[in-house]
Amino acid sequence: MDACVILASASPRRRELMGITGIDFVVDVPQVDETCDLPAKDAVMEVSRRKAVAAAQMHPGSVIVAADTLVSVQDIPLGKPHDEQAAFRMLQMLRGQWHQVYTGVCCVDAQGFLHCGESHADVRFCDDMTNEEIRRYIATGEPMDKAGAYALQGIAGLWVEEVRGNSSAIIGLPLPLLRRLLAECGVPVLPPQAD
Repeated sequence: MDACVILASASPRRRELMGITGIDFVVDVPQVDETCDLPAKDAVMEVSRRKAVAAAQMHPGSVIVAADTLVSVQDIPLGKPHDEQAAFRMLQMLRGQWHQVYTGVCCVDAQGFLHCGESHADVRFCDDMTNEEIRRYIATGEPMDKAGAYALQGIAGLWVEEVRGNSSAIIGLPLPLLRRLLAECGVPVLPPQAD
């Protein structure tokens, strides 16, 4: 049975952020090719569009929400690490550096029209993060399913010196952008009423 709103993402962080909207939704994740050689800002738009279109084909008449996040340091896109060595290299690259986190969001309204946008933030890691700290962080398992091999809202927050921009964009679902796109889809996000 199709729900009114479908979140096309397996990310627990996106489920939590979507829950803030107060909108009832169901998670159903389409299988799509997430490889993309475009620059990070364009890649997140393309991959989120692929996810949204695939989910809309599975749930015609529903409103679809799909997103994709990439980290970029010195114009090098960093997706999810495929192993611990890749996570180590990514975190070394981020140490002491400003980098960008891009999240693309694509919604499909009940009539099948696309509503898309991108949000980003700049993040700077401290420069005194040691290799031993990186290894211990990787051993927690937290970096392994995260773009750029870290979670801002998790243990990696120990090394985040500064953030410029919306933190929900870094976590994977920029709430101001989501609110605007859902409104375009005819699903207003309203704060809950007091009892």
